[in-house]
Amino acid sequence: MFYILISAVFILPVLAGFGSLFEKLFGSFFSAISSKLFSGTVFLTVFWTVLAFFIPLNIYVEVFSLGVGFFCFFYFKNYLDFYKIFSKNKILLPLIILTTLFFSSFYPYILDHFGYYVPTIKWISEFGLVKGIANLDLILGQMSFWHVFQAGFSNFSDPFLRLNATLLIIYIIYIFEKKSWLHLTFLPILFLFSQQPSPDLPVFVFSLIILNELLKGNQNETQILAFSVFVFAVKPTAIWLPILAFLYSLFILKFNFKKLIPTVLVLLLFVFKNVWCFGFPVFPMTFLDFGIPWKPNSELMQNSAQLAIEKTYDMQFSYAEIQKFTVWEHIKNWFFLKGIKGKIHFLFIFSLLIFSIFTLLKKQKVITLIFISILIKSILVLLFSAQYRFFLDVFFVIAFVILYQHFSKKTSLFVFGAATIVLGAILVVPKVIQTHLPSFNLGFAMNGIQKKQWYQPANYQYKKFKTYKIGNLNFNVVKDYPFTFDTPLPAISPSYILEDYNAGIFPQKKSDTLKDGFHWRKMNDEEKLQVKKILLELKIDEKLLKD
Repeated sequence: MFYILISAVFILPVLAGFGSLFEKLFGSFFSAISSKLFSGTVFLTVFWTVLAFFIPLNIYVEVFSLGVGFFCFFYFKNYLDFYKIFSKNKILLPLIILTTLFFSSFYPYILDHFGYYVPTIKWISEFGLVKGIANLDLILGQMSFWHVFQAGFSNFSDPFLRLNATLLIIYIIYIFEKKSWLHLTFLPILFLFSQQPSPDLPVFVFSLIILNELLKGNQNETQILAFSVFVFAVKPTAIWLPILAFLYSLFILKFNFKKLIPTVLVLLLFVFKNVWCFGFPVFPMTFLDFGIPWKPNSELMQNSAQLAIEKTYDMQFSYAEIQKFTVWEHIKNWFFLKGIKGKIHFLFIFSLLIFSIFTLLKKQKVITLIFISILIKSILVLLFSAQYRFFLDVFFVIAFVILYQHFSKKTSLFVFGAATIVLGAILVVPKVIQTHLPSFNLGFAMNGIQKKQWYQPANYQYKKFKTYKIGNLNFNVVKDYPFTFDTPLPAISPSYILEDYNAGIFPQKKSDTLKDGFHWRKMNDEEKLQVKKILLELKIDEKLLKD
């Protein structure tokens, strides 16, 4: 907890300083220190993303950024803004922040932390954005904006990757500045994303902030559009937000094409980043094939698409079985999945029905636009990969809009307190959820509370790996574990080596330096035999190997 607090004390002034610089150049989103923190986050992320095409976001970049941020912090006297908000809320605000630090200090438990978040951040901090990185390990092709942002602070300020805790502090400051107490009721759920650099958290937080500003009638068209596209760039499942921003601009504000310029620039940066790392404009989709020479192998992309369909049904049916479903069976089997996910699907559709009735009764233009945006996003998710994690933000939006004018500060604090106690009990004693909700797989990755959490966030170390060479690529593979979270780079996960073997291909360096990127090529017979031996050493079931 103490370490995360010190980290936040370093990072918050830097973001405020960059936010003030942003506002001097482009104006403010709204008048508050939280606006500067929000703007500073966006500004620094975009700047670092551009920089990462050329150089790694190493300690030199971080120290330089800290220096500029602190200079701006003192130059623009942002410390007065912090003093103002904390002096008005001397007990409750620090107490909720301390609660946030407590929850953020637990062990990471979202599996993507080990297989995607940490490896991505390591690549960006050590090499920057690498061309064709998806050829090394497909999941690395995502390279979210949020992980660029985390990489920039990962060398010195936040090596334990708890930047999401700092983000929640920004959100809490926003709640108190705006006195929008309903937001407090969402905090206990958001605490579940604070132990790892999950891009879901900034999507939820920024979406709720922008949504609140729209409901309050914010007129800053340029920043509403640009910030909404930024959230989409963090995670494209938030596509409803730029749709809403565009509709809001078109039907409520005086739409001006000139104000789209920052939005278009952010969108182009997102597309270029994806093409650079993945080979296509939007990960993991393969539409708009520009014939990029470093795009992933088509067979691997087909496997990925099939896996997405299987995940839609929680891996309870094979791809071959799903292909034989009738339309009715597609619907029925999705609703009646075993475990908690089937119930979430029911709740999702039920929530949409409730929201549609609410929209009809309210007859307010902005609520109608929100409903249309959410409906479009829901249809897209249902068509492509109806996994429950892709529509979690829909629950937040619907709950927020419906309850927007009905929760007082007292009610919000009561709900926050009760939910926080329940969540705390689950994290401290995870056997409760493991026993009573066994279908919630993440519960088994929770590891309880540790004494060291009071001064240092709980963190895993494994560091068991072996080095191999195929063609011109020396690479590391984790031993007796599926994820490469602390394996030295370049690292390839065992499952992806298996996919390469079955496709008859293997990644290769484009030059002597890793920064120049990767492509794939077909293996010869000798190389295929080498890879087979590697897989057998890794204890991969020989039945999975296609000779």
